[in-house]
Amino acid sequence: MKKRLGKFFLLIGLLIALALVAQQGVFEHLVDSNWVADYINKHGQVGIISIFLMGSLFTSVGGPRQVIAFVFGFAFGGLLGALYSTLSAFTGCMVSFYVARLTLKNTLQGRFHSKLIRFEAIIHRQTWLKVVMIRLLPIGSNLLTNILAGGTNVKASQFFIGSFIGFWPQMLIFSFAGAGIGLSDSTNLMISILLFIISSAIAAYLYKTRLHHQVDKLMSYK
Repeated sequence: MKKRLGKFFLLIGLLIALALVAQQGVFEHLVDSNWVADYINKHGQVGIISIFLMGSLFTSVGGPRQVIAFVFGFAFGGLLGALYSTLSAFTGCMVSFYVARLTLKNTLQGRFHSKLIRFEAIIHRQTWLKVVMIRLLPIGSNLLTNILAGGTNVKASQFFIGSFIGFWPQMLIFSFAGAGIGLSDSTNLMISILLFIISSAIAAYLYKTRLHHQVDKLMSYK
């Protein structure tokens, strides 16, 4: 009984937080690079923490992490923006994963039982590597990946390791792009383009390995 109440209050708490954030128009501000930079300048460390948490909540409900990377890059610079945005997106990933695992798992398994079984059968081995590939490929939904994984018995640690590694390339690309725009600096833009080329080459190499058939199956469930 206590466990069920805990799950219930966790879900209600998240819904209340989302409602408050939506009411205040936070997500609209969060995708505005100038507003974010101005907010941080005015509020200092408190502003950084607030923006970090906003970004985590934004990505936890399916907001594009690439947008967060661009905005953070604009506000903090390339490397620091990539670090903050990656940690923010990773936190959002953990939130949606654990909401699915702790509050929605039974519902998901009841409605999508066969798909979840196939998903878990494919991903339970070399979990972290397959998750890296999914995060690197510019297709699919991050939110749906988190929810599907949360609805299975996939090891959380392996899923999070793969997600954290797989997030970095795109976050670096978009953060340096944002920094280049914010500073009117062509060097940051060139770094962004170079990182995009390297990331694409890595993704293509991994995709051509013996794992690509399984990844195709994974993406077909999303």
